[in-house]
Amino acid sequence: MFHAATLGIIGPEHDTPDPEMHNRRRTHRAWLQCHDQRAVRQARAFQSRGRLAHGQKFGMGGSVMCPFHMIARNRQNASVRREHDRAHRHFTTRCRLACGLQRGLHGRADIRLNPCLTLNHDAMMQRMTLPRPSPSRRAPLIGLTLDHEAGGPGQFSRYPFHALRENYLTAVSDAGGMPVCLGYDCDAEALMARLDGLIVTGGAFDVDPALYGEAPHPLTSPRPARTSAELALLRAALAQGKPVLGICGGMQLLAVEAGGTLIQHLPEEQPGDLQHEQPNPRHEPGHDVEIVPGTKLAQIVGTDRMAVNSSHHQAVRDPGAARICARAPDGTIEAIELEGPGFAIGVQWHPEFSLDPGDRRLYAALVETAR
Repeated sequence: MFHAATLGIIGPEHDTPDPEMHNRRRTHRAWLQCHDQRAVRQARAFQSRGRLAHGQKFGMGGSVMCPFHMIARNRQNASVRREHDRAHRHFTTRCRLACGLQRGLHGRADIRLNPCLTLNHDAMMQRMTLPRPSPSRRAPLIGLTLDHEAGGPGQFSRYPFHALRENYLTAVSDAGGMPVCLGYDCDAEALMARLDGLIVTGGAFDVDPALYGEAPHPLTSPRPARTSAELALLRAALAQGKPVLGICGGMQLLAVEAGGTLIQHLPEEQPGDLQHEQPNPRHEPGHDVEIVPGTKLAQIVGTDRMAVNSSHHQAVRDPGAARICARAPDGTIEAIELEGPGFAIGVQWHPEFSLDPGDRRLYAALVETAR
């Protein structure tokens, strides 16, 4: 409607007794209205797609404009002006306005069609360029191993499914990492090549005693498929120098991989008042552990004692090539670490519950090492 008004074809004062000219003006007015609506839609689409996409892709600041963006804007305005010129050719000289007034109105018309031009360029780019995280703070991909259930009536699924407690994942996210759940049927080396770190989680099962040359205890309940998948991932991560955190059963698997052995049923070998399968809920501490000074774990948690939960009936007997870095009051090994410059730590408790400030520091150290 704005362009039709600038061309002087709207209003009763412009009616003409000539039927042909009257029909011609009415037809052309309808064409201009459709043209206005189409142009506005194109301008808005250009604003939302073109400028935003280029701004995000090239990271334009407040005073820099992408050259492709400038070319697109100039082409659009030139196209609008060409359509105006074609419209003007249909009218006699007496219907045209003075050149100076026409140019002023055409400039306003371009602003009407292209709302982007009504904004100051700095303000426009500030609105349209979304904040992006710094490349140095990229969230590393941290893989987490999963449990496996056969499924059945009354369970989560009637069919086999993987499972993992939610706080395993949220602990990684809170530390700045991106958790990735890992299944069993995969190429461990290729998968670890795409990940930045690994967490071998715990579960209601035991490491197969055949891996450390012992017969199974009556209360030992191995899950060979899970252990096989976790062992392949653990070896790939260590070979590629990726940081590893073993939790509960994951610590025990790390000890076995280091050439150590396990106590298959702790209450038989270390009876006493300290219960390693605590009766109170897991989101509450079960006992304290003493951190060995001078270890990597001691440097990370920044303390010599932590309050931890406890949910295990097996424990590390011999850590093999690994180093002991924490013990329970009854002497049970509660944490180990591999020697060397890398990050390979196992803890017998569950730091994903964040019962002690050291738990969050442990996850933060894992994620920072994985960057």
